[in-house]
Amino acid sequence: MAPPALTLRLVPGTFAVCRLPPTAAVPGWALGGPFASLTRTADELSVVCPEAAVPAGVDAEGGWACLGVVGPLAFALVGVLAALTRPLAEAGVSLFAVSTFETDYLLVKRAALAKALAALEAAGHRVEPLP
Repeated sequence: MAPPALTLRLVPGTFAVCRLPPTAAVPGWALGGPFASLTRTADELSVVCPEAAVPAGVDAEGGWACLGVVGPLAFALVGVLAALTRPLAEAGVSLFAVSTFETDYLLVKRAALAKALAALEAAGHRVEPLP
C-alpha cells in the first residue's frame, strides 16, 4: 500500500544532532523539550534534542528544524520516507530522518526550511501552519 499525500507538522524549536561515546549514559539534558531521540549503536550514542539543551563540549551540529508526519502511520505503508525524501533530494535539501513507532520525523537545516516546505508542498504534501 503506497502512502497518500502526507500531512506534516513543524515541531517548535531548533534542534541539534549530537554524538556521544557508545557507552555513555543517557544524558538527562537531552530529555526535555518537544522532541528528543536517542539511538545507541556499537559506534555511538546519537542524540537529537533541543539545541539550547546541549552542553558546551558535546560533539554536536545544531541549526535543525523538525517536521513530524501527522500519524499514526500503519506499518503496512510502503514508501513513506521515499515520498518525503525524494522531493527534498530533488530540491537539494539534506535531511536527517528519525522514525518512531507511530510516525516519521525529518530534520532539515533551518536555513533550508522554506525551500524544504516548498518542495514538500509541490510534491502534494501538506504542512500544517503553526498555531
